[in-house]
Amino acid sequence: MLFQVYGENAIYQWIGWAVVFISLILINELARRTRAGGVFCFIVLPAGLTIYFIAITVGAASGAEWALDNPTHLYMNSWFHYAKLYAATIGCIGFMALKYRWGAIGKSHWFKCFPFVIVAINILIAVVSDFESAVRAFGTTWVSSEGVTLYGGWHNVFNGIAGLINIFVMTGWFGIYVSKKKQDMLWPDMTWVFIISYDIWNFCYTYNCLPTHSFYCGLALLLAPTVAAFLWNKGGWIQNRAFTLAIWCMFAQCFSMFLDSSVFAVQSVNDPNVNLAISIVSLLANVAAIGYVIYRSKKLKRNPYTNEIFVGTKDYEKAMARAEDAPKVA
Repeated sequence: MLFQVYGENAIYQWIGWAVVFISLILINELARRTRAGGVFCFIVLPAGLTIYFIAITVGAASGAEWALDNPTHLYMNSWFHYAKLYAATIGCIGFMALKYRWGAIGKSHWFKCFPFVIVAINILIAVVSDFESAVRAFGTTWVSSEGVTLYGGWHNVFNGIAGLINIFVMTGWFGIYVSKKKQDMLWPDMTWVFIISYDIWNFCYTYNCLPTHSFYCGLALLLAPTVAAFLWNKGGWIQNRAFTLAIWCMFAQCFSMFLDSSVFAVQSVNDPNVNLAISIVSLLANVAAIGYVIYRSKKLKRNPYTNEIFVGTKDYEKAMARAEDAPKVA
């Protein structure tokens, strides 16, 4: 109904999905549990890849055949992929600065709003991409620089609005803590209300604008941090999300053939009616989420952005129980 998962390659497609899902969980655990793992994944590796990307760009500009034929240059050349990769990576570095209290910035109170800022930027990148499709080809199709056929229409508008609303579903911007083992940056006020509304919105975005990648980045990539946050890493969803997103972006940027032309490749049905139905669900979910935020803020008589409004809820209390300064905060 949503994806073209059938035929002789179906077994490979499901195996590929499972491998991506499990690998993202395992790499996230390595990066969050060890300082060396985090530094390698989000400082050393991106630095090396930046040199690689620059070499490809310079080579292609000079007409070098090896660069012009490079899959990264051919199939991952849009502004969106690079913006998403570096925004996610900057987020990972900022989160590590907070949890390890690196320098004056990692110890400062004002920098606790950084997670909100970088997540908002990441959401806006996708919102702009959704609106781009609507502007380029409302009611028809257009072909991206990567050769992907995309539909433009009301589905992009509805989901773009859902993304803008989703930004304001984030509450308690300064309620950032460090876990007792210093493995996680915790955001206790980011409960299932935001996580579910975000996941629905982001899946819809990938389905609208990344139809050749959505099976992986719209399902496996979204479920990996969510499963971890719901089962063993309460309060750490945003760190899980940033870590897995950055790793996925680096992989996809370098190994696009896995997604585009291998036996593991999966296309969405790319039907504008399906896109519209999913976008309506996304918009309704985020309207419901912001409505609940308003309800909680009025009930507690608190500003939902300068104060935490999910105090007393099950998810919030479980996350706060992991914070190293939980007794003082309580």
